[in-house]
Order: sequence, then structure tokens, then C-alpha cells
Amino acid sequence: MAVLAWTVASGLLAIAAMHLYWAAGGRYGNAAAVPEEDGRPLFEPGMGVTLAVAALLVVAALLVLDRAQVIPSILAPPLARLGTWGVAAVLTARAIGEFNYIGFFKRTRPTTFASLDTRVFSPLALALGLGAAVVAYGA
Repeated sequence: MAVLAWTVASGLLAIAAMHLYWAAGGRYGNAAAVPEEDGRPLFEPGMGVTLAVAALLVVAALLVLDRAQVIPSILAPPLARLGTWGVAAVLTARAIGEFNYIGFFKRTRPTTFASLDTRVFSPLALALGLGAAVVAYGA
């Protein structure tokens, strides 16, 4: 269970690091990180939102590690379990998507983001979500 927890947490921390990079002004990859329509991004996340996403990803990683008991506990076991189930639910919902621009069931496809979302982002979210569910259930 510890190996799975560390794998999920490492994935979440890597994504958090990418968000920190973007929040600090990094440009690599940011053009493909936001859904677009007619060649324009649907939204332009500011530094605050990007930092908030990074912080939530770090918290998610800590919840998974706490639930697997591989770090000193920061929460009571029932809260760690509930939080890890929450992480699993959010990541799995991200993979499924909102049926227009994000997720496996999106309608918009001929964009750079949509292509990467189908091949990388959604499968990664699903894998991390399923991994978090296993940790939540079995730790």
C-alpha cells in the first residue's frame, strides 16, 4: 500500500510543481493546459487560482500519504479516509469530465488541449483517482 500511496502522491506533487512553475511565470506547456474554443483559451487562470490548485494538489498528496500511514498522521484516521475518498472522487470526476471541453466524454476534440486531455490528462487523472480509491479503501 505504501508504494501505491507514494506513487499517487508523487504524481499529485509533480502536477503541483507544474502549477507552481506556471504561477511563477513559466510558459512551457501552459498553452496546452487550458481548454480552448476557436483558438482562444476558455479562461485565463491568474496566479492566485494557479497557486490554489497547486496547494490543493499538495493537500491531496498529504491526505493519500496520511491514509496509507507512511507519514506522521495529521488527521484522525476516519478523516484521512474520508479525505482520500474525496481525492479519488475529484480525480475520477476530472477524468470523466464535464462533457464539453474536459474529460473522456468531451465533445470538443480538434484542439491541442483536447488531444492531450484524451491521451494524457484524463488517463492520468483516472489512474491517480483509482490509486487514491485503493488507498482509501485498503489502508
